[in-house]
Amino acid sequence: MEPSVSGVGVLDKAVTILDALELGSRSLAELVDVTGISRATAHRLALALEVHGLVERDEEGRFTLGPRMAGNSLVQAARPALEWLRDETGESVQLYVRRGDVRICVVSLESPHSLRTIVPVGATLPMDRGSAAKVLQAGGRDLAESVEEREKGVASVSAAVHDGEGRHIAAVSVSGPVERTSRAPGKRYADALLSAAKRVEQAARW
Repeated sequence: MEPSVSGVGVLDKAVTILDALELGSRSLAELVDVTGISRATAHRLALALEVHGLVERDEEGRFTLGPRMAGNSLVQAARPALEWLRDETGESVQLYVRRGDVRICVVSLESPHSLRTIVPVGATLPMDRGSAAKVLQAGGRDLAESVEEREKGVASVSAAVHDGEGRHIAAVSVSGPVERTSRAPGKRYADALLSAAKRVEQAARW
C-alpha cells in the first residue's frame, strides 16, 4: 500500500477497494492481493462500504460495486437514451437501481402530456411490485410489465440494463396511465425500451 494520498488513510484504503472493483467483481482474497490491504482491514472496509450501498455481493459472495456507485456512473450515460425513449413513446421514463430491499429512481423524465406519471429522482420504491422490481430482483427478467400493481390506473414496462458480466445493474422503465399505455404495455413499448437499454449499455462502456 502506498503512502496516504489524502492524509486520511482509511479513506484512501476505501477508495482503493472501490478502484479495484471498477474492474470487476472480486473475492476477499483477490481484493487483498490487488490492493495490498490486510485481510482484516479489507474485509471491514468492504462490509462498511456495503452498508452504504457503495459495494454489494453477488450470488457467489464476491464483492462488486454497489447500486449507489452504479447509479452515479449510469446517470450521465443513460440520460440521452432516456430522452430518446421519452420522445419515442410520449410517456414518462425512469432509470432504477437496486439498493438492498428497495429500488431507487436515479433518472426521471416526464411525459409532455398533462396526465402523466411522476417519479421524483431519489424516490425509494418497493421490490415486491412494479415492472422495474421484477427486472431487478435476483434472477429477474430482461423485460417485465406491470398493470396497476403499485398504483391504480398506472401501467409500466421495464427492461434490464446489463453490465459487462451480464448482471442486471439497472432497469429502464416506461410508465403512464393505462388509458394510453393499454393493459399490455410490454407489447406496445418493448422494441423502444430494449433499444434504449442497449443504448445505455453501449454508452456506459462496461
